[in-house]
Amino acid sequence: MSTEGGTKAVLAALIANMGIAISKFVAFILTGSSSMLSEAIHSVADSANQVLLLVGGKRSRRAADPTHQFGYSRVRYVYAFVVSIVLFLVGGIFSLYEGFHKFTHPEELRDVGIAIGVLLIAIALEAFSFRTAMREANKSRGRRSLFRYVRDARQPELPVVLLEDSGALIGLVFALIGVGMATLTGDGRWDGLGAMAVGTLLVVIAVFLAFEMASMLVGESALPEQEEALRGALNGIEAIDRVIHMKTLHVGPDELLVAVKVAFGSDDDAAQIAAGIDEAEAAIRAAVPSAKYVYIEPDLYRVPGSEVR
Repeated sequence: MSTEGGTKAVLAALIANMGIAISKFVAFILTGSSSMLSEAIHSVADSANQVLLLVGGKRSRRAADPTHQFGYSRVRYVYAFVVSIVLFLVGGIFSLYEGFHKFTHPEELRDVGIAIGVLLIAIALEAFSFRTAMREANKSRGRRSLFRYVRDARQPELPVVLLEDSGALIGLVFALIGVGMATLTGDGRWDGLGAMAVGTLLVVIAVFLAFEMASMLVGESALPEQEEALRGALNGIEAIDRVIHMKTLHVGPDELLVAVKVAFGSDDDAAQIAAGIDEAEAAIRAAVPSAKYVYIEPDLYRVPGSEVR
């Protein structure tokens, strides 16, 4: 997944959500719909989240320094984690509170046609944003399902936008049902139920997103297919007898650390080992271009369990 593709999806989502938020607030003022207010706050939270992702992307490009010798790429994970907290508190909890309040103190809706029109326009705009994110995701997700892609992604921007946009589309349907049922039945509690459904959905998405970003902050390895490519590249080096073990770690969304212990022949001299290491490093970078930091330790193969790690 490219960082450029993630930025494009974030910008598309930001433009869509700012327009949607304004229209929803206008609709809330005219109708008094709790579902519309919840959706308006949801769009504000989403807009703020996209700004956070853009700021995180910019700050992550700072050069490495003595304190942060692997650079600042993980800042993108930090900002994505903050996004999950904003989505949980501002979007989910507020919507649950507002929905419960409207359910226990129902009010008659006004100018329902305006609310429905705004919701339909919002669905169209969110669909545009979601389509942009999906188009960028399809460039790198291969045959993975959307859920598997979000779980496997090491770059935070596209998964965040995909989750936000899919949640927004489902939430708009909930709000549309709430407003529609409140109009048809004359019971304002349906509007409150719609807001609570939106809030519940946002809380679920936020919790899932928080766990994903926390895992990235702790440090995730390369994808299985990348590790397989790395092993294949190393096994293709004639000087290397075998790969004893390999550890990988994402020090940033686009930067992979690879630490490998490999066995050379017992008769190889220092010059042959050095040449083999240089060849192995070049093969690793060719197989997985994101392997920015490569450390190769030569050793002799021992019976499993006896080697020093």
